[in-house]
Amino acid sequence: MKASCERCSMKLGLSDQAFICSYECTFCPDCSETLRHVCPNCQGNLVMRPLRRTSPTEVPRTRFKAKLETILS
Repeated sequence: MKASCERCSMKLGLSDQAFICSYECTFCPDCSETLRHVCPNCQGNLVMRPLRRTSPTEVPRTRFKAKLETILS
């Protein structure tokens, strides 16, 4: 997930509201509204980005190990 708006460079934290297109172009709520929820890069819809409560590096290793074992099984 990108950490800033591509239009105005506003910083966007993990728990901040942001809007993305299918290519993960990222915009703050104000810019998304100004753009009428249409990505200026691909003309796709801008939808609310899923919220993350923690950084991917903070995911416990046990979850990663269990997921990896499931994938490799």
